[in-house]
Amino acid sequence: MATLDPVDGAAADVFARLAVELHDASGVDETVDAVVQFALQALNCTHAGLALATRGHRAEIAAVTDPVVADVYTLQIDTEDGPLVTSLRDRTTVLIRDTHTDGRWPKWAAKVSGLGVRSVLDVPLVLGDDGRTVGVLGLYSPQPDAFGADDEAIAQILARHATVAVATARHEETMAQAVDARKLVGMAMGILMERFDVDGDRAFAILKRYSQDTNTKLRDVAQELVDTRKLPH
Repeated sequence: MATLDPVDGAAADVFARLAVELHDASGVDETVDAVVQFALQALNCTHAGLALATRGHRAEIAAVTDPVVADVYTLQIDTEDGPLVTSLRDRTTVLIRDTHTDGRWPKWAAKVSGLGVRSVLDVPLVLGDDGRTVGVLGLYSPQPDAFGADDEAIAQILARHATVAVATARHEETMAQAVDARKLVGMAMGILMERFDVDGDRAFAILKRYSQDTNTKLRDVAQELVDTRKLPH
């Protein structure tokens, strides 16, 4: 597949379309899927994937274009070692020209080459001035030395688009979950107020006590009460 010249007007048009597609994506899942599908179109790769950073600074598989990418990621996530882990931790782009000869992660490289992957390009998604890593975009090819300077330049641009889109989608989902939680707690409080003839403060105290006694999130206590009309035991 021919690569796009990162300074070419056609490339600018393609990235403009990507920006629109990412803006229109509803949620994190659609956003990451759009990123990896675009990578297949714009870059000299056969497979692509996106791993996102968790709160524990580990990687989790978010989107893959082929099951082999999930295998490549899982090998690294399980051992906490490999180019993905390095890219995520050090916020640096990692290029492996040939898994047959690269000596930095020999055990991983041997397994990956056995899966038919020869070239790897991992690009971190780094957010803003604080340098927080949102995730890593991974590009894979069965051909050695598949990724040149143009591929790396385009991958960097794609990573910047993806960083903003993923961070925005995650924030919106978090806000939506917070709103849903408040609605659920409000509904649960209403049930308790009606059943036990208590005020809002007392109803909330009851929910909080059950949450603490059962080591259950307040939202989950409220959900069970709304669903079953019973408090958890």
